[in-house]
Amino acid sequence: MPIDAATAVEALYRSDWGRIVATLIRLLGDFDLAEEYAQEAFAAALEQWPKVGLPEFPRAWIVQTARHKAIDRLRRQTLFTEKIQSQLVHELATAGPEPEYETHEIADERLRLIFTCCHPALAQEAQVALTLRALCGLETDEIARAFLVPTTTMAQRLVRAKRKIRDARIPYIVPARSQVAERLDAVLRVIYLVFNEGYAATRGERLIRTDLSEEAIRLGRLVRTLLAAGEVDVPRAEATALVALMLLHDARRESRIDPAGDLVVLDEQDRSRWNRRQIAEAQALVGEAREGGRGPYALQAAIAAEHCKAGRAEDTDWGEIVRLYDQLQLLEPSPIILLNRAVAIAMAQGPQSGLALVDTLAASGDLENYHLLHATRADLLRRIGSRVEAAQSYLRALELVANDRERRYLQRRLGEVQSES
Repeated sequence: MPIDAATAVEALYRSDWGRIVATLIRLLGDFDLAEEYAQEAFAAALEQWPKVGLPEFPRAWIVQTARHKAIDRLRRQTLFTEKIQSQLVHELATAGPEPEYETHEIADERLRLIFTCCHPALAQEAQVALTLRALCGLETDEIARAFLVPTTTMAQRLVRAKRKIRDARIPYIVPARSQVAERLDAVLRVIYLVFNEGYAATRGERLIRTDLSEEAIRLGRLVRTLLAAGEVDVPRAEATALVALMLLHDARRESRIDPAGDLVVLDEQDRSRWNRRQIAEAQALVGEAREGGRGPYALQAAIAAEHCKAGRAEDTDWGEIVRLYDQLQLLEPSPIILLNRAVAIAMAQGPQSGLALVDTLAASGDLENYHLLHATRADLLRRIGSRVEAAQSYLRALELVANDRERRYLQRRLGEVQSES
């Protein structure tokens, strides 16, 4: 296959899967069918584009091809009555083409998709998982890693969530303003998980998926606009804080990979490459959010802002970061927060203090299959000179890590402690 066609299909899949599936869900009213026909349309593109060339509007081509496949399937089906079949075929055939422009209106297909997935009739974990699958095209095992559960468990959750939406006839809409509040927590959570997958991909060669990070920031801004549109009895402080948090993390994007393509950890990054304009915008939003409350995103954004304030790694106010993590753990207890707090304490009080907390957390078993627990423990052991134990923890982290660039970083660290032993 000519490289330009193969690359175009792959790039379109990465950048527009969520938009395409969202459009097809609106047309077909079914998550599974939308995903199935989208996959078939991408397969058709792989076959046809090398022969006929790239279409002028690739996304519209995929949507139209998927729509035609749906029409053909419906025409062949014998399980539908003639009346129902005729109605469905007519609706699909007369639907207008997908616009080839970026809309900034609230009636955004992907925002509708998130609010549909985050209907209160679904369990919150199912809401988030379904959105990650439908909006981002993440595989079931990738979503399972984000939730620290087995792949089979996550597959069952996804099946049940799709069935619930279909059987309960949950409408594919942004809800009335009076109903936004009951879905907002889940919507914000899923947007942040989309961002996290872009910031640090769970698997594959790339560490950073810019398309997902930018999409999450765009959706966060869209939700913030929705809350500011009037007559929504929901404070927008946490939506503001989430946008700030994502902007602060994203501002460090260019410094996180070195010229060889390897991971650069925070304290080794070239801070002159951080996006200061984006940091300035985010810091103003942090101030606005903290005036409106001290929710979990406001606290996380305040932590990220502390990192961005420091001109050098050694100037970081780790004491303030520990205090913010203390507040965050009280507000939203989590083993991940405890792990991050342990790192902050190690930086503020020394590696031995942080290691004691990490060992306690490891003994609980909550993060046994989380590679960053073992990578953190290995780093702290390395810093206190326990190289043999550090190597063991690096090896355990390497058993669990799925991203290639993180793996190379851990392998380099492992080689260092083994050569020094």
